[in-house]
Amino acid sequence: MEIQYLPLTTKTYESQEIKADLIIGADGAFSALRKSLQNVPLFDYSQSYIEQGYLELCIPRDRNNRMTPNHLHIWPRGEFMMIALPNRDESWTVTLFMSFERFKKLKDGEKVVDFFTKTFPDAVGLIGENELMEVFLKNDPSPLVSVKCKPHHFGSRFLLLGDAAHAMVPFYGQGMNAGFEDCVVLNELLDKSCENIREAVEEYSEQRVGDLHAICDLAMYNYVEMRDLVTRPTYHLRKTLDTLFHQFFPRQWLPLYHSVCFSHMSYSACVENRNWQNKELLLFEQLSQFIYEFTMKFVDLFLRWFVCLWDVYGLTD
Repeated sequence: MEIQYLPLTTKTYESQEIKADLIIGADGAFSALRKSLQNVPLFDYSQSYIEQGYLELCIPRDRNNRMTPNHLHIWPRGEFMMIALPNRDESWTVTLFMSFERFKKLKDGEKVVDFFTKTFPDAVGLIGENELMEVFLKNDPSPLVSVKCKPHHFGSRFLLLGDAAHAMVPFYGQGMNAGFEDCVVLNELLDKSCENIREAVEEYSEQRVGDLHAICDLAMYNYVEMRDLVTRPTYHLRKTLDTLFHQFFPRQWLPLYHSVCFSHMSYSACVENRNWQNKELLLFEQLSQFIYEFTMKFVDLFLRWFVCLWDVYGLTD
């Protein structure tokens, strides 16, 4: 079925039909175009909200000298976390990610200050008690949603780009990058197909769906890593091994974050590379365990042999 016309309703509630060679829906996480495609057979769609919301705070410029610049600062607290990102004007945007249930308990100014004093004591002086109370009493936490759909096109007339096709939680910082990459890939495919729109959008969906599902999943996983896993020794061991192997084998061993943010690898290729690394590290761990056990057995046998010699030759005082 080929649809050539798109029905629209104007702000004055007048109905119009628009005809176009290609209609691109880049209208965000709650896309009207995607919503209309959800009634089309074989169009898969999923939307999921995480249990946590977020509230934005600010560290003013005059308190900036207490924070090391050019870094992402994280306060991981297991089930929730707070982060701070530097701005060009030398202030900091602080974001608290926490369950809505916890936010509901912080509607009293004194409770807010008490919560921060116990949970983020070093941040209270940076943000300010009055500022904390004002933000919490005047604002409600915002939700975080993850959206996936397949395919990203319908016929040769409709195509979804950006958050309309793949809204993701913000924990990998790739939402805007993925949207820009959508445009680059589409432009390349239009050039490749000599402006054959049907061919270009079909190949676009085939090429992009797997990649964009991958980054949506990575963004969700990175929240768990940032709020909890970064406090565990196993996480730091893995980071150390990744850094070490990357120094010795820079082309063969790209850490996950490096491959996602600082390479031209597709998102799905980054995940495949990570899975390969996990298998290699498992083999490395098994080999290390074998060498350790072999060494301990060898040492034990050597000591037994030495004790026997000692007894046989009477090497005593």
